Amino acid sequence: MIRTSSPRYPSALLRFALLASLLVISAVAQTPTKALIRVPVANMFSSASADTDVVSQAIYASEVAVLEQKDGFTHIRTPDDYTGWIRDEDVLPPPAGSASTAPFVQVRSLTANLYREPDVTRHAPLLTVPFETRLEVIPQTPPENQDYLHVRLLDRREAWIDRGDVEMNPRPLTIPESIELARRFLGITYTWGGRSSFGFDCSGFTQMLVRSRGITMPRDADLQAAWSGVLPVERKHLRPGDLLFFGSAADHITHTGMFIGHGKFIHDTTNGHPGVQISRLADQPWTRLLVAGRRIK
Repeated sequence: MIRTSSPRYPSALLRFALLASLLVISAVAQTPTKALIRVPVANMFSSASADTDVVSQAIYASEVAVLEQKDGFTHIRTPDDYTGWIRDEDVLPPPAGSASTAPFVQVRSLTANLYREPDVTRHAPLLTVPFETRLEVIPQTPPENQDYLHVRLLDRREAWIDRGDVEMNPRPLTIPESIELARRFLGITYTWGGRSSFGFDCSGFTQMLVRSRGITMPRDADLQAAWSGVLPVERKHLRPGDLLFFGSAADHITHTGMFIGHGKFIHDTTNGHPGVQISRLADQPWTRLLVAGRRIK
């Protein structure tokens, strides 16, 4: 039998297979890992330092993509495709065995307390979470408690929440319903970078209102105005639910709100007093600063 010597270089087919394997490994390495926000509201900073500005926020139990870690901070991307740096202690890996299939409720109150037992008088709350927080439900054995739901926290502790603070299977709201929702936040303070009911900024507020209709919109006002999911609308043709954008020019948008009809709009602003308020579009400075109207497609 004649023995053939092993080739010094791999065949073209083998080289292709090796290259494909390397590409798969590289793609896996570049795929961001997932994490969950473990605090009621986590500030997202513009760089890996708490001495920089807050660009946005992420709320309890929301899933984020981890892009990088350094100097005690984690670079994340939220579901609205926004990025920022949060403290390492504000995130944790998802628990083994995804809980995505577990039943959940969503907080419908502006804030909600979680207790160690179904009683508000015996101990201080374990946690206070904002509007829209999702919580895993622990099924109760009959007879169920009629006033409280049993839930599991991210650290695996069990807690109880008043049934009136949450809703199961939340549905997208209609435009009139989203306007009624907006009114519930009247007086909530303005917070730069805020994206929760602990305090919104202007674009965080309108983003939440549009999200209540089942639509994910960009985070910042200028990005919202340029978003492909909206259509331009002239001032004379405004309808309730349309978005308004303000600034020194159409290419320099610095504020946003939602038109609610009868010449009025609701927004979160520092003008006059900081917080969610209703203003008249015909009043100054708004009538002078209005540069664009948009309608969700």
